[in-house]
Amino acid sequence: MVTRSVRTSVHVVRHGEVDNPGRVLYGRLPGYHLSPRGHEMARIAADYLAPHDITHLVSSPLERAQETIAPLAAHLELTPHLDERVIEAGNSFEGSTIGSRPQQLAHPRYWRRLINPLQPSWGEPYAEIVQRMAAAIRDARTAAYGHEAVIVSHQLPIWTIRQAAEGHRLAHDPRRRQCSLASVTTFVFADDDLDALEYAEPAARLLTGEGVAGA
Repeated sequence: MVTRSVRTSVHVVRHGEVDNPGRVLYGRLPGYHLSPRGHEMARIAADYLAPHDITHLVSSPLERAQETIAPLAAHLELTPHLDERVIEAGNSFEGSTIGSRPQQLAHPRYWRRLINPLQPSWGEPYAEIVQRMAAAIRDARTAAYGHEAVIVSHQLPIWTIRQAAEGHRLAHDPRRRQCSLASVTTFVFADDDLDALEYAEPAARLLTGEGVAGA
């Protein structure tokens, strides 16, 4: 007799657009909230995910992530768990406009931060991001075993754990990330093993050219 594996999905959602007229690389700074379009993205993502068999919700503690998960939480009548492990990546350029004006990196005062872009030397090492994100996804899978979970996180952590899951190098060109605003990267497990990885952009019609500031 063949025993069927237990299927569990963990949907990792990037937050919606942030109100950031100054184009600041806000990173983990507090006080950055969703823009009106970002709130619409959150509602669209909620509509996309609501029909799924979701039993567990997790959010980064940053405001933009909590605001993104709020419509889905209200619809499902579930309380999101705040998890520091899915927070934005640490970045020494936080608070600057380097993301939208990278030409500033030509100034010598920034050179010491760019010694090792493969780590990267300007922020939280990719390997550490993988470790914390993998642990958070594993715990969400356990909590929703046989059902589905949703985690709202940020672009770099999501892309880094996806790169690791697919066996790719962690160092990458940020312009090549497939992780748009309010996108859904889904890790599908058979029992405890990763069986498939899926990607969707439910709010694609609202994407009008994303900048690299923030994330």
